[in-house]
Amino acid sequence: MVVVKTLPEMRALRQQLDTPVGFVPTMGYLHLGHLALVKRARRENPTVIVSVYVNPCQFGPSEDFAGYPRELNRDLELLQTEGVDVVFVPSDDEMYPPEFSSWVDVEKVTEHLEGASRPGHFRGVATIVAKLFNIVRPSRAYFGEKDAQQVLVIKRMVADLNMGIEIAVEPTVRESDGLAMSSRNSYLNPEERRAATVLFKALMLARQLREGGEEDAEKTRWRMISLIQEEPLARIDYVSIADAETLEELNSLDRPALASLAVRIGKTRLIDNMPL
Repeated sequence: MVVVKTLPEMRALRQQLDTPVGFVPTMGYLHLGHLALVKRARRENPTVIVSVYVNPCQFGPSEDFAGYPRELNRDLELLQTEGVDVVFVPSDDEMYPPEFSSWVDVEKVTEHLEGASRPGHFRGVATIVAKLFNIVRPSRAYFGEKDAQQVLVIKRMVADLNMGIEIAVEPTVRESDGLAMSSRNSYLNPEERRAATVLFKALMLARQLREGGEEDAEKTRWRMISLIQEEPLARIDYVSIADAETLEELNSLDRPALASLAVRIGKTRLIDNMPL
């Protein structure tokens, strides 16, 4: 496994690699969800590249960029065990030199949910992913279903900009009690960790209502909200029942839908979703 830190080194190495190239972009502090993406990339491609980069431009001014968990040596050991060929670990100066002034804005699908709650977040996501795609030039890139809106944004960007990259999506990997695996789970103390299961419980309630024939999206939202409000440590950012492609809120469950939510447990903001 080769660890690469500069753009010129990455570009030179890329010319020597067997294709197709599978690429897994991460912000590090890897968990089983990340490793599921790596394992699939390993199965499907002769070359696997993983990036580890905490992108400052997708964090708001009051968010947790400085405190975001980082443990590079542990990440590298995990990736070596999975048979990764190249790990790209650029610095902020490499990715955003002082004269940097170009951004990628994906419209419409970014107006809802995380885009509404975190202004500028998806501009940062789309820009860094576009840059990584240009540097790594993958055939396929792998993302987790937990960040469903991010997946839609990246698919839209790839299609609109004719990037010719296949976007592969893996199901959310969960703990035994249903909590979606996330690097931010490390922020939770034991009491908060117990309380965090309310996100999965609310999503399962939405799925059970739908499977039971419920077609009223507003009623489903309020049932989810009521359940979450029973947890004293939980503060709701949003609860959504939206069109699975446009993320526009639905009145009636008459098409494929996505139940999604953002909830603060103590100081930690967690997101999750479930297709309906």
